[in-house]
Amino acid sequence: MAIRTSDFLVVGGGIVGLTLALDLKRRYSDCSVTLLEKEHACGLHASGRNSGVLHAGFYYSANSLKAQFTRDGNAQLAAYCAERGLPLSRCGKLVVATSEADLNGLVELQRRGNANGVPLEALSAAEVRLLEPRARTYDWALFSPSTATVAPAAVVASLVADALLAGIVILTDVAYRRRGRDGVLTSDGPLAAGYVVNAAGLYADRIARDYGFSERYRILPFRGHYLVSAPGALPMRTHVYPVPSLANPFLGVHITRRLDGSVKIGPTATAALWREHYGGLGKFSLAECLSIVGRELSLLARDRTFRQLAKAELLFGTRQGMLRRAAELVDGVRPAAFQRWGPPGIRAQLYDIRARRLEMDFRYEGDDRSFHILNAVSPAFTCSLPMAAHFGQRIDELLNGSAQIEESPLSAASVAP
Repeated sequence: MAIRTSDFLVVGGGIVGLTLALDLKRRYSDCSVTLLEKEHACGLHASGRNSGVLHAGFYYSANSLKAQFTRDGNAQLAAYCAERGLPLSRCGKLVVATSEADLNGLVELQRRGNANGVPLEALSAAEVRLLEPRARTYDWALFSPSTATVAPAAVVASLVADALLAGIVILTDVAYRRRGRDGVLTSDGPLAAGYVVNAAGLYADRIARDYGFSERYRILPFRGHYLVSAPGALPMRTHVYPVPSLANPFLGVHITRRLDGSVKIGPTATAALWREHYGGLGKFSLAECLSIVGRELSLLARDRTFRQLAKAELLFGTRQGMLRRAAELVDGVRPAAFQRWGPPGIRAQLYDIRARRLEMDFRYEGDDRSFHILNAVSPAFTCSLPMAAHFGQRIDELLNGSAQIEESPLSAASVAP
């Protein structure tokens, strides 16, 4: 049997892998691009399990690339959905204060939004009620008119169609096994690849180590659960979020208005005990479980912020706790309306094993043979189009300059929701 060959091989069929494969095909139109996806279809992990919110870019440090990617990605992905006729709701987002202690956080978010060129409106409590009659806030709130909602599965399906039309070969049900002599060994045999791009999400650190990268980083997975109402059970005009703790990479329990009129409450941020710990014992790995628990214990011992996060999850990570938290944000939350859990998602959070802390920024490493996207956590879905262009440019520089990039953050953001 002839060995498959490809000039570029992208490992991982989430939105980051798809958009980067498309960018590479546009840059190198005469080169072959192959995308490898271990599942039967693309986008079945983080890309297909996220809330579908297009974030605006006001959570991040002023003038950071992460803020720029979110702001620009919001506009680009919204325009893409409008052009392709994909579902899009420009419902906006309210960030409300639950007490006086949240007001300084609102001021900081407003400052960041102004510095990043992200439109924000400061609303009084009375103005908040006019915009969203159910919303509750202490004194005032921020409204983000550019925050929107899309259908993640529809976006991924459209990008897959674009990739196929562009001549990109997508191999589903084919998993990366290890680095080979002239490419990679897959579950379907060897594949000779000129350049390997690692966009494997939960497994990005493992693949990177095959190429001599990710020496100081490991993936530490966190599982997020949502409660879901029936359509119309809690009519909402806009998303409602709390003021986040800017020291954490999570936004806290919030209320998301979905395209079909239903509402999601969540997510939680509990430790997943292995990489694909969605529920039950599926994909259980004892080795992963032991290493992840060890890193969690190390964080608990060393990091006060992480201990506070863990404590909050104990309080709010249950159904009752999530409903209590939601009731602080909006009126009319009835437990009877939220009997169903939505599909859980897992955040492929990067952990710095030297500093023993969670990595807040996007991270990538690479050289003239391979490129590894190590920490493409939320809002990577929103950021995907401009981020792919940035990665494509860096790959082009690496191929032409034979330089090596290690431990390279994309931003100096203080929070990475």
